[in-house]
Amino acid sequence: MGLRVLAVDDEAPALDDLVHLLRAHPRIGEIHTAVDGAAALRKLDRALADGRPIAAVFLDIRMPGLDGTVLGRVLAQFARAPQIVFVTAYEDHAVDAFEIKAADYILKPVRPERLNEAIRRVTEAADEPDDEDGADPSEPEPMPVELGGVTRFVTPAEVLYVEAQGDYARLHTSSGSHLVRIPLAALSERWTGAGFVRVHRSHLVALAAIKELRLDSGRCTVLVGDSELPVSRRHVRELRDLLVRRARRSP
Repeated sequence: MGLRVLAVDDEAPALDDLVHLLRAHPRIGEIHTAVDGAAALRKLDRALADGRPIAAVFLDIRMPGLDGTVLGRVLAQFARAPQIVFVTAYEDHAVDAFEIKAADYILKPVRPERLNEAIRRVTEAADEPDDEDGADPSEPEPMPVELGGVTRFVTPAEVLYVEAQGDYARLHTSSGSHLVRIPLAALSERWTGAGFVRVHRSHLVALAAIKELRLDSGRCTVLVGDSELPVSRRHVRELRDLLVRRARRSP
């Protein structure tokens, strides 16, 4: 039995194309369609009532009435929430997808290989046992970033430090950097349990990535990768305490 899915788009040509691509995938079984958010909710409710819940919703964002992000938030509250894959022509809703914990975020026009990747994510989630084999529920979700029209997900473990840039944040990894539409303060709260520490109003640093703590003429900095970052005075004591505790725990 393949996955039972729902495709939602208010534009008929786009919906037809999506259905055609879904139908070609061997892991997809029944495909239901809806042309707006209200119709999608009715079909999802009917499927639940029939004991045949929808496993995944492939969802456009900008639709009249109930748009995709609002519908996605509603679906995320379901006791048996379907996986959500956003399919949109717009790049500026990736943060919404992140907050809703969407399985994937695909930009139109939909390429078969990108859709196949999304279906793989949905299938893996559907195949996981309900207890998730003891997975740590506190582990922060990866952050979606856009690379040449392709959405990939950067995990906190890949990030060395984060730099504030207005209402955006730049994630610095060993292989490059990515600008994401989320304030540093919000990301700091979200990644508190992932080993990150605020060292300055403009920087959030992975504790494990700190190579050196430098004190010179009352000025404090940390060496992270090849970058030397300032540490504000009010964060110096907390950072030193964290580094000392981390050193004591190390073998």
